[in-house]
Amino acid sequence: MAEIIRMPRLSDTMEEGNIVSWLKKVGDQVKSGDILAEVETDKATMELESYFDGYLLYIGIESGTVPVDGIIAVIGKKDEEFKHLLVDTKPNIEVKKEESVKAAETVVKEQVAAPAATVVSMPSETQTSVDTGRLKASPLAKSMAQEAGITLGQVQGSGDQGRIIRKDVENFLVNKPTVNVATASPVVAPVIQSDFTYGDVPVSQMRKTIARRLGESKFTAPHFYLTLEINMDNAVSARTAINEKSPVKISFNDFVIKACAAALRRHPAVNSSWFGDKITYHRDINIGVAVAVEDGLLVPVVNHADMKSMSMINQEVKELAGKAKTKKLAPQEMQGNTFTISNLGMFDIEEFTAIINPPDACILAVGSIIKKPIVKNDQIVVGNMMKVTLSCDHRVVDGATGAQFLQTLKTMLENPVMMIV
Repeated sequence: MAEIIRMPRLSDTMEEGNIVSWLKKVGDQVKSGDILAEVETDKATMELESYFDGYLLYIGIESGTVPVDGIIAVIGKKDEEFKHLLVDTKPNIEVKKEESVKAAETVVKEQVAAPAATVVSMPSETQTSVDTGRLKASPLAKSMAQEAGITLGQVQGSGDQGRIIRKDVENFLVNKPTVNVATASPVVAPVIQSDFTYGDVPVSQMRKTIARRLGESKFTAPHFYLTLEINMDNAVSARTAINEKSPVKISFNDFVIKACAAALRRHPAVNSSWFGDKITYHRDINIGVAVAVEDGLLVPVVNHADMKSMSMINQEVKELAGKAKTKKLAPQEMQGNTFTISNLGMFDIEEFTAIINPPDACILAVGSIIKKPIVKNDQIVVGNMMKVTLSCDHRVVDGATGAQFLQTLKTMLENPVMMIV
């Protein structure tokens, strides 16, 4: 019996998916595990896998957005009748039942009137024909290659007509040949060309979700802000000492994450969420770490951060940030946050405020560490000072609660040895 393929919910915030390209065309044989299409969600570009064996009988939309649970394809036996499935199913895509049936009839007529070789999907920007001599590569493979600093010409494609897909890039990186420096040819610096697109650009699924969720947060949750300056002298000394001996090089962001986790354990009211008719105080401390990517912002989550050492946090954040930048984060790696940290210190930003990341009650904005004159023991000395700003949802967290949390955070960072007690 023919099976309907619907747009899956690939993340907790996903409401619609954008079909980027199809890797199979109508009439192609499909096996369980084959990649049917590439779908852009609000957080990443993912590959849509088939769970059925058969033939691709129908494609609902070549490219564009489809709501979650919308019909996108039908798989069944060769030449199997499937139009009744589209009629009997409740309409949940942008077209009506009659339009779905009409589209299905058109596809069937095209299959009968034209040879199978002429029934192809519309090429995407990176799907060029073989006749042009240019490479075929999926958007995800192209993004991964750019992030890894390799050219697609080095990669052998295993997709249709030699198309390069995600697995090809991964296999190349695993088996990447080493270069003998003594015999290698001189490297010629490539000409850098800007790939920035001017003018009107369609809004990505990620940017749509960022706009919607943060708009709702900013104008629904009553924000208030608390700013505190922290003396990082002891943290600077501790980091230097740790990095001289430890194989894992700790960053100041790792100190902040660990200190926040410890402070949240002492102030559980901050580790909470507003759900309209109830407030949830979370037992687990799962800290979201904002990571800037090409299309916007992703927030991978460090689960049980209070139970992990700074070296463990460092390794996990590096791994999650790398996945975020190559759009390889799994949905479960972006869910369950109870508190969020946004750090712009590496960009020399001294102080800023951040919009709360739902469903959290608070988000901490971290600025850069700046050397400045301070008064210490009645003497003017140079101190390493860092400003942090806590954005709070006043429906959940009151001013005194937020201030007490910041005082504990300040104590932890000014006395790092307390974080290992």
